[in-house]
Amino acid sequence: MLSRLQELRKEEETLLRVKAALHDQLTRLKVEELALQSLIRAREEDTADPSAVVTEDPHQALGQMDNEAAINQTELHLGLQPHEEEEEEEEESDS
Repeated sequence: MLSRLQELRKEEETLLRVKAALHDQLTRLKVEELALQSLIRAREEDTADPSAVVTEDPHQALGQMDNEAAINQTELHLGLQPHEEEEEEEEESDS
């Protein structure tokens, strides 16, 4: 019985870490989506105004976002520390 309880606690900790990691990833994806929408709007404005000069290569910007997403994903895995996430989870629960 005690070992089952310990097993469930470990599983709960793991699930809380996964939840926090997914929340962080969702936040990053939302930011990336907003950046892409901004790029699309800027491109549409440039197309509407042919005299405007494009100062940024859209392919380069997307490449930078891909690299940034890869870096963020790596940080997500490396930055995962059980104690901090438990504290953050408790703070979110209190709010």
